[in-house]
Amino acid sequence: MKEIDPKQTKRAMAFELWMHTPMPMVTLFKTLDITHLLKVSRKCGYKFNMLMCWCIGMAASQIEEFYLLPVGDKLIQYDQLAVNTVTATKDGEINTCDVPFSRNLQQFNESYLSLTRQVHDTCKTHNLGDGYMVIGTSALAQYEIDGAVNIYAGFYNNPFMIWGRYKKRFLKSTLTISFQFHHTQMDGGHAAEFLARLQEEIKALKV
Repeated sequence: MKEIDPKQTKRAMAFELWMHTPMPMVTLFKTLDITHLLKVSRKCGYKFNMLMCWCIGMAASQIEEFYLLPVGDKLIQYDQLAVNTVTATKDGEINTCDVPFSRNLQQFNESYLSLTRQVHDTCKTHNLGDGYMVIGTSALAQYEIDGAVNIYAGFYNNPFMIWGRYKKRFLKSTLTISFQFHHTQMDGGHAAEFLARLQEEIKALKV
């Protein structure tokens, strides 16, 4: 990671407009067709949440804006991505776990299983530190929700995705997700492109 001059990037105007606004976060909603993802999960024994996180990483890795993030008053450039997942712990509480993204599904799966187990057993957050641009996720898989808007704390500017229980209708299964992002990092078009690529990654998943 390194600090870069916003004026030397395509986000120069966005940095000037949105860095000091009271509420710079934007949220988009999208309903995804996850029929294929569920089939892969059941056939290959992969956790559904892991597959979602991997597809999120795959889609994000194709969009350059995901490698930038406003941190404090600075614009930081990263060369690595991670996906954060909320994990249940053995004491009945929850904690968060950063999983480094890899385009290799098997490697990502191994990291996901190992690190989430570590968080479960130790009841402690696993944080990869400052070297990764982290995409946050939260799955409320036991509940049917139509969407969620995350809190804005003013110091956690990372993009964040939330989803609930998927819905099954005849031969098709769908999942409504919300995607929140800082307007300095990307515009609505970039976010919409990311969600479109996420759908493509889900449908194209091969193991």
